[in-house]
Amino acid sequence: MADTTETKGAANAAPDAHLLCGGYRNLARGRVLRLGGTIALLAILIVADILIGPAMLSVGDVLRTLFTPAQADPMTNVIVHDIRLPMTCMAVLVGMSLGTAGVHMQTILGNPLASPYTLGFSAAAGFGAALVILTGVSLPFVPWLTIPLAAFAMCAAAAALVFAFARMRGMSPEIMVLAGIATLFMFQSAQSLVQYLASPEVLQSIVFWLFGSLLKASWANVPIVAVIFAVCSFAVLPNLWQLTALRLGDARAAAIGVNVQGLRIKLFGLVALLTSGAVAFVGTIGFVGLVAPHIARMLVGEDQRLLLPMSALMGAITMTGASVLSKLVSPGGVIPIGIVTALIGVPFLFFLILRSQRRNW
Repeated sequence: MADTTETKGAANAAPDAHLLCGGYRNLARGRVLRLGGTIALLAILIVADILIGPAMLSVGDVLRTLFTPAQADPMTNVIVHDIRLPMTCMAVLVGMSLGTAGVHMQTILGNPLASPYTLGFSAAAGFGAALVILTGVSLPFVPWLTIPLAAFAMCAAAAALVFAFARMRGMSPEIMVLAGIATLFMFQSAQSLVQYLASPEVLQSIVFWLFGSLLKASWANVPIVAVIFAVCSFAVLPNLWQLTALRLGDARAAAIGVNVQGLRIKLFGLVALLTSGAVAFVGTIGFVGLVAPHIARMLVGEDQRLLLPMSALMGAITMTGASVLSKLVSPGGVIPIGIVTALIGVPFLFFLILRSQRRNW
């Protein structure tokens, strides 16, 4: 009788296990398909960004210039390869860097509002650039690297400041958030002081840099951002399952063997590197690091194996879409992309607030 009962229980458990496995496979397949659709959307936006501009080009001209440049018109070749393609590549790389930095920040701090912008890293980079523009300091052999290096150095200093305060108080997420907010206000005040001291001509240059613009992109600086993003992406690959576990809370992650404090320190350094590399050449870009991870999380969930690439892709889509929108709004003109990303990010932030309220109700 006992054997019969056990046999029936095993027979009933087998279909349940099969259904669970089938459900998980369907869920994973759906998430992978969304990831593929996101890649396709980004490809369309990249072509559109290269296509749109003061000199309107056809799709055939753009594709021919991209894939067979020897057969393309020389003028079209210059427009695509020397002017528009570097700006598009920079938009993609900056968006991917900020999207990745944002999801790292939200993961290690457990705070949905955490991002490089809201915790002061971008403000610090802006202060470094503004200070160099005000003083007129220039490097002797590579003057074009002066402003990016100053922005990079100040962003690293802000990260070190937040890290130092958090380290003194135990590296808790709450302390890191508070230290980041204090750093944000400090460097924003320093930016205001520099703008107050600047002459009208210098002030115009400072404000234009702080707004964020892709016009600074060139084939000299695009590879730098690409290398920084690639290094930071490969560095985090061994920690994907640990990051997924960290979303369950520090106590549960530590219980399954995650070195929470060491992981938080490593990710904090990578966030600082990604942010400084992204904003050093294009200026202050807000809301991309905040918006992209939330959209990615809604599409693929918390599994970092899919969340990280999806967040990077959504950051790239946000930046490239903002570039396309700025060209459509002002054909032939220059609208700083930082303004457009803020206009996109603020409504989405309101949407997140309303969505969280519905869940609470």
